[in-house]
Amino acid sequence: MLSLIAAISENNCIGKDNALLWNIREDMKHFKDVTSGNIVLMGRNTWESIPEKFRPLPNRKNIVITRDMNYEVPEGVEIYSSIDEALEKYKNENVFIIGGASIYKQTIEKADQLFITEVHQVFEGDAFFPEIDKNVWQEVEREDHEGFSFVRYIRK
Repeated sequence: MLSLIAAISENNCIGKDNALLWNIREDMKHFKDVTSGNIVLMGRNTWESIPEKFRPLPNRKNIVITRDMNYEVPEGVEIYSSIDEALEKYKNENVFIIGGASIYKQTIEKADQLFITEVHQVFEGDAFFPEIDKNVWQEVEREDHEGFSFVRYIRK
């Protein structure tokens, strides 16, 4: 199963200058709960945006996509030059795409489900999540909170 997981603002912004624009403790816990025990796949910039003390993300297989095959990562972290190569290797496992914008754009057409934290604000940024086409995606779960909502979509 291939899933995308992201926190997005009302204008689909996911970040600026390789950083999140908000700090929602419940979202961090939700991310950990949903992805624990699974594979997380990310681009190099997303990897670098994770504070070093949290890298690699514990209790998850961490995969980094980079064109630089000499890029140094800690033991246990895997690097691939292509998303397709990584997805082929782990096609029978739960893989979560965790960013960034380019990786989301390249994988949304392949995904089975989306775990979206809707942040109920508009932010100015330089990284955006692809448009969620309601003709393709069906909302199946929603949990509303003050200022944000957890929403799960499945492919129709």
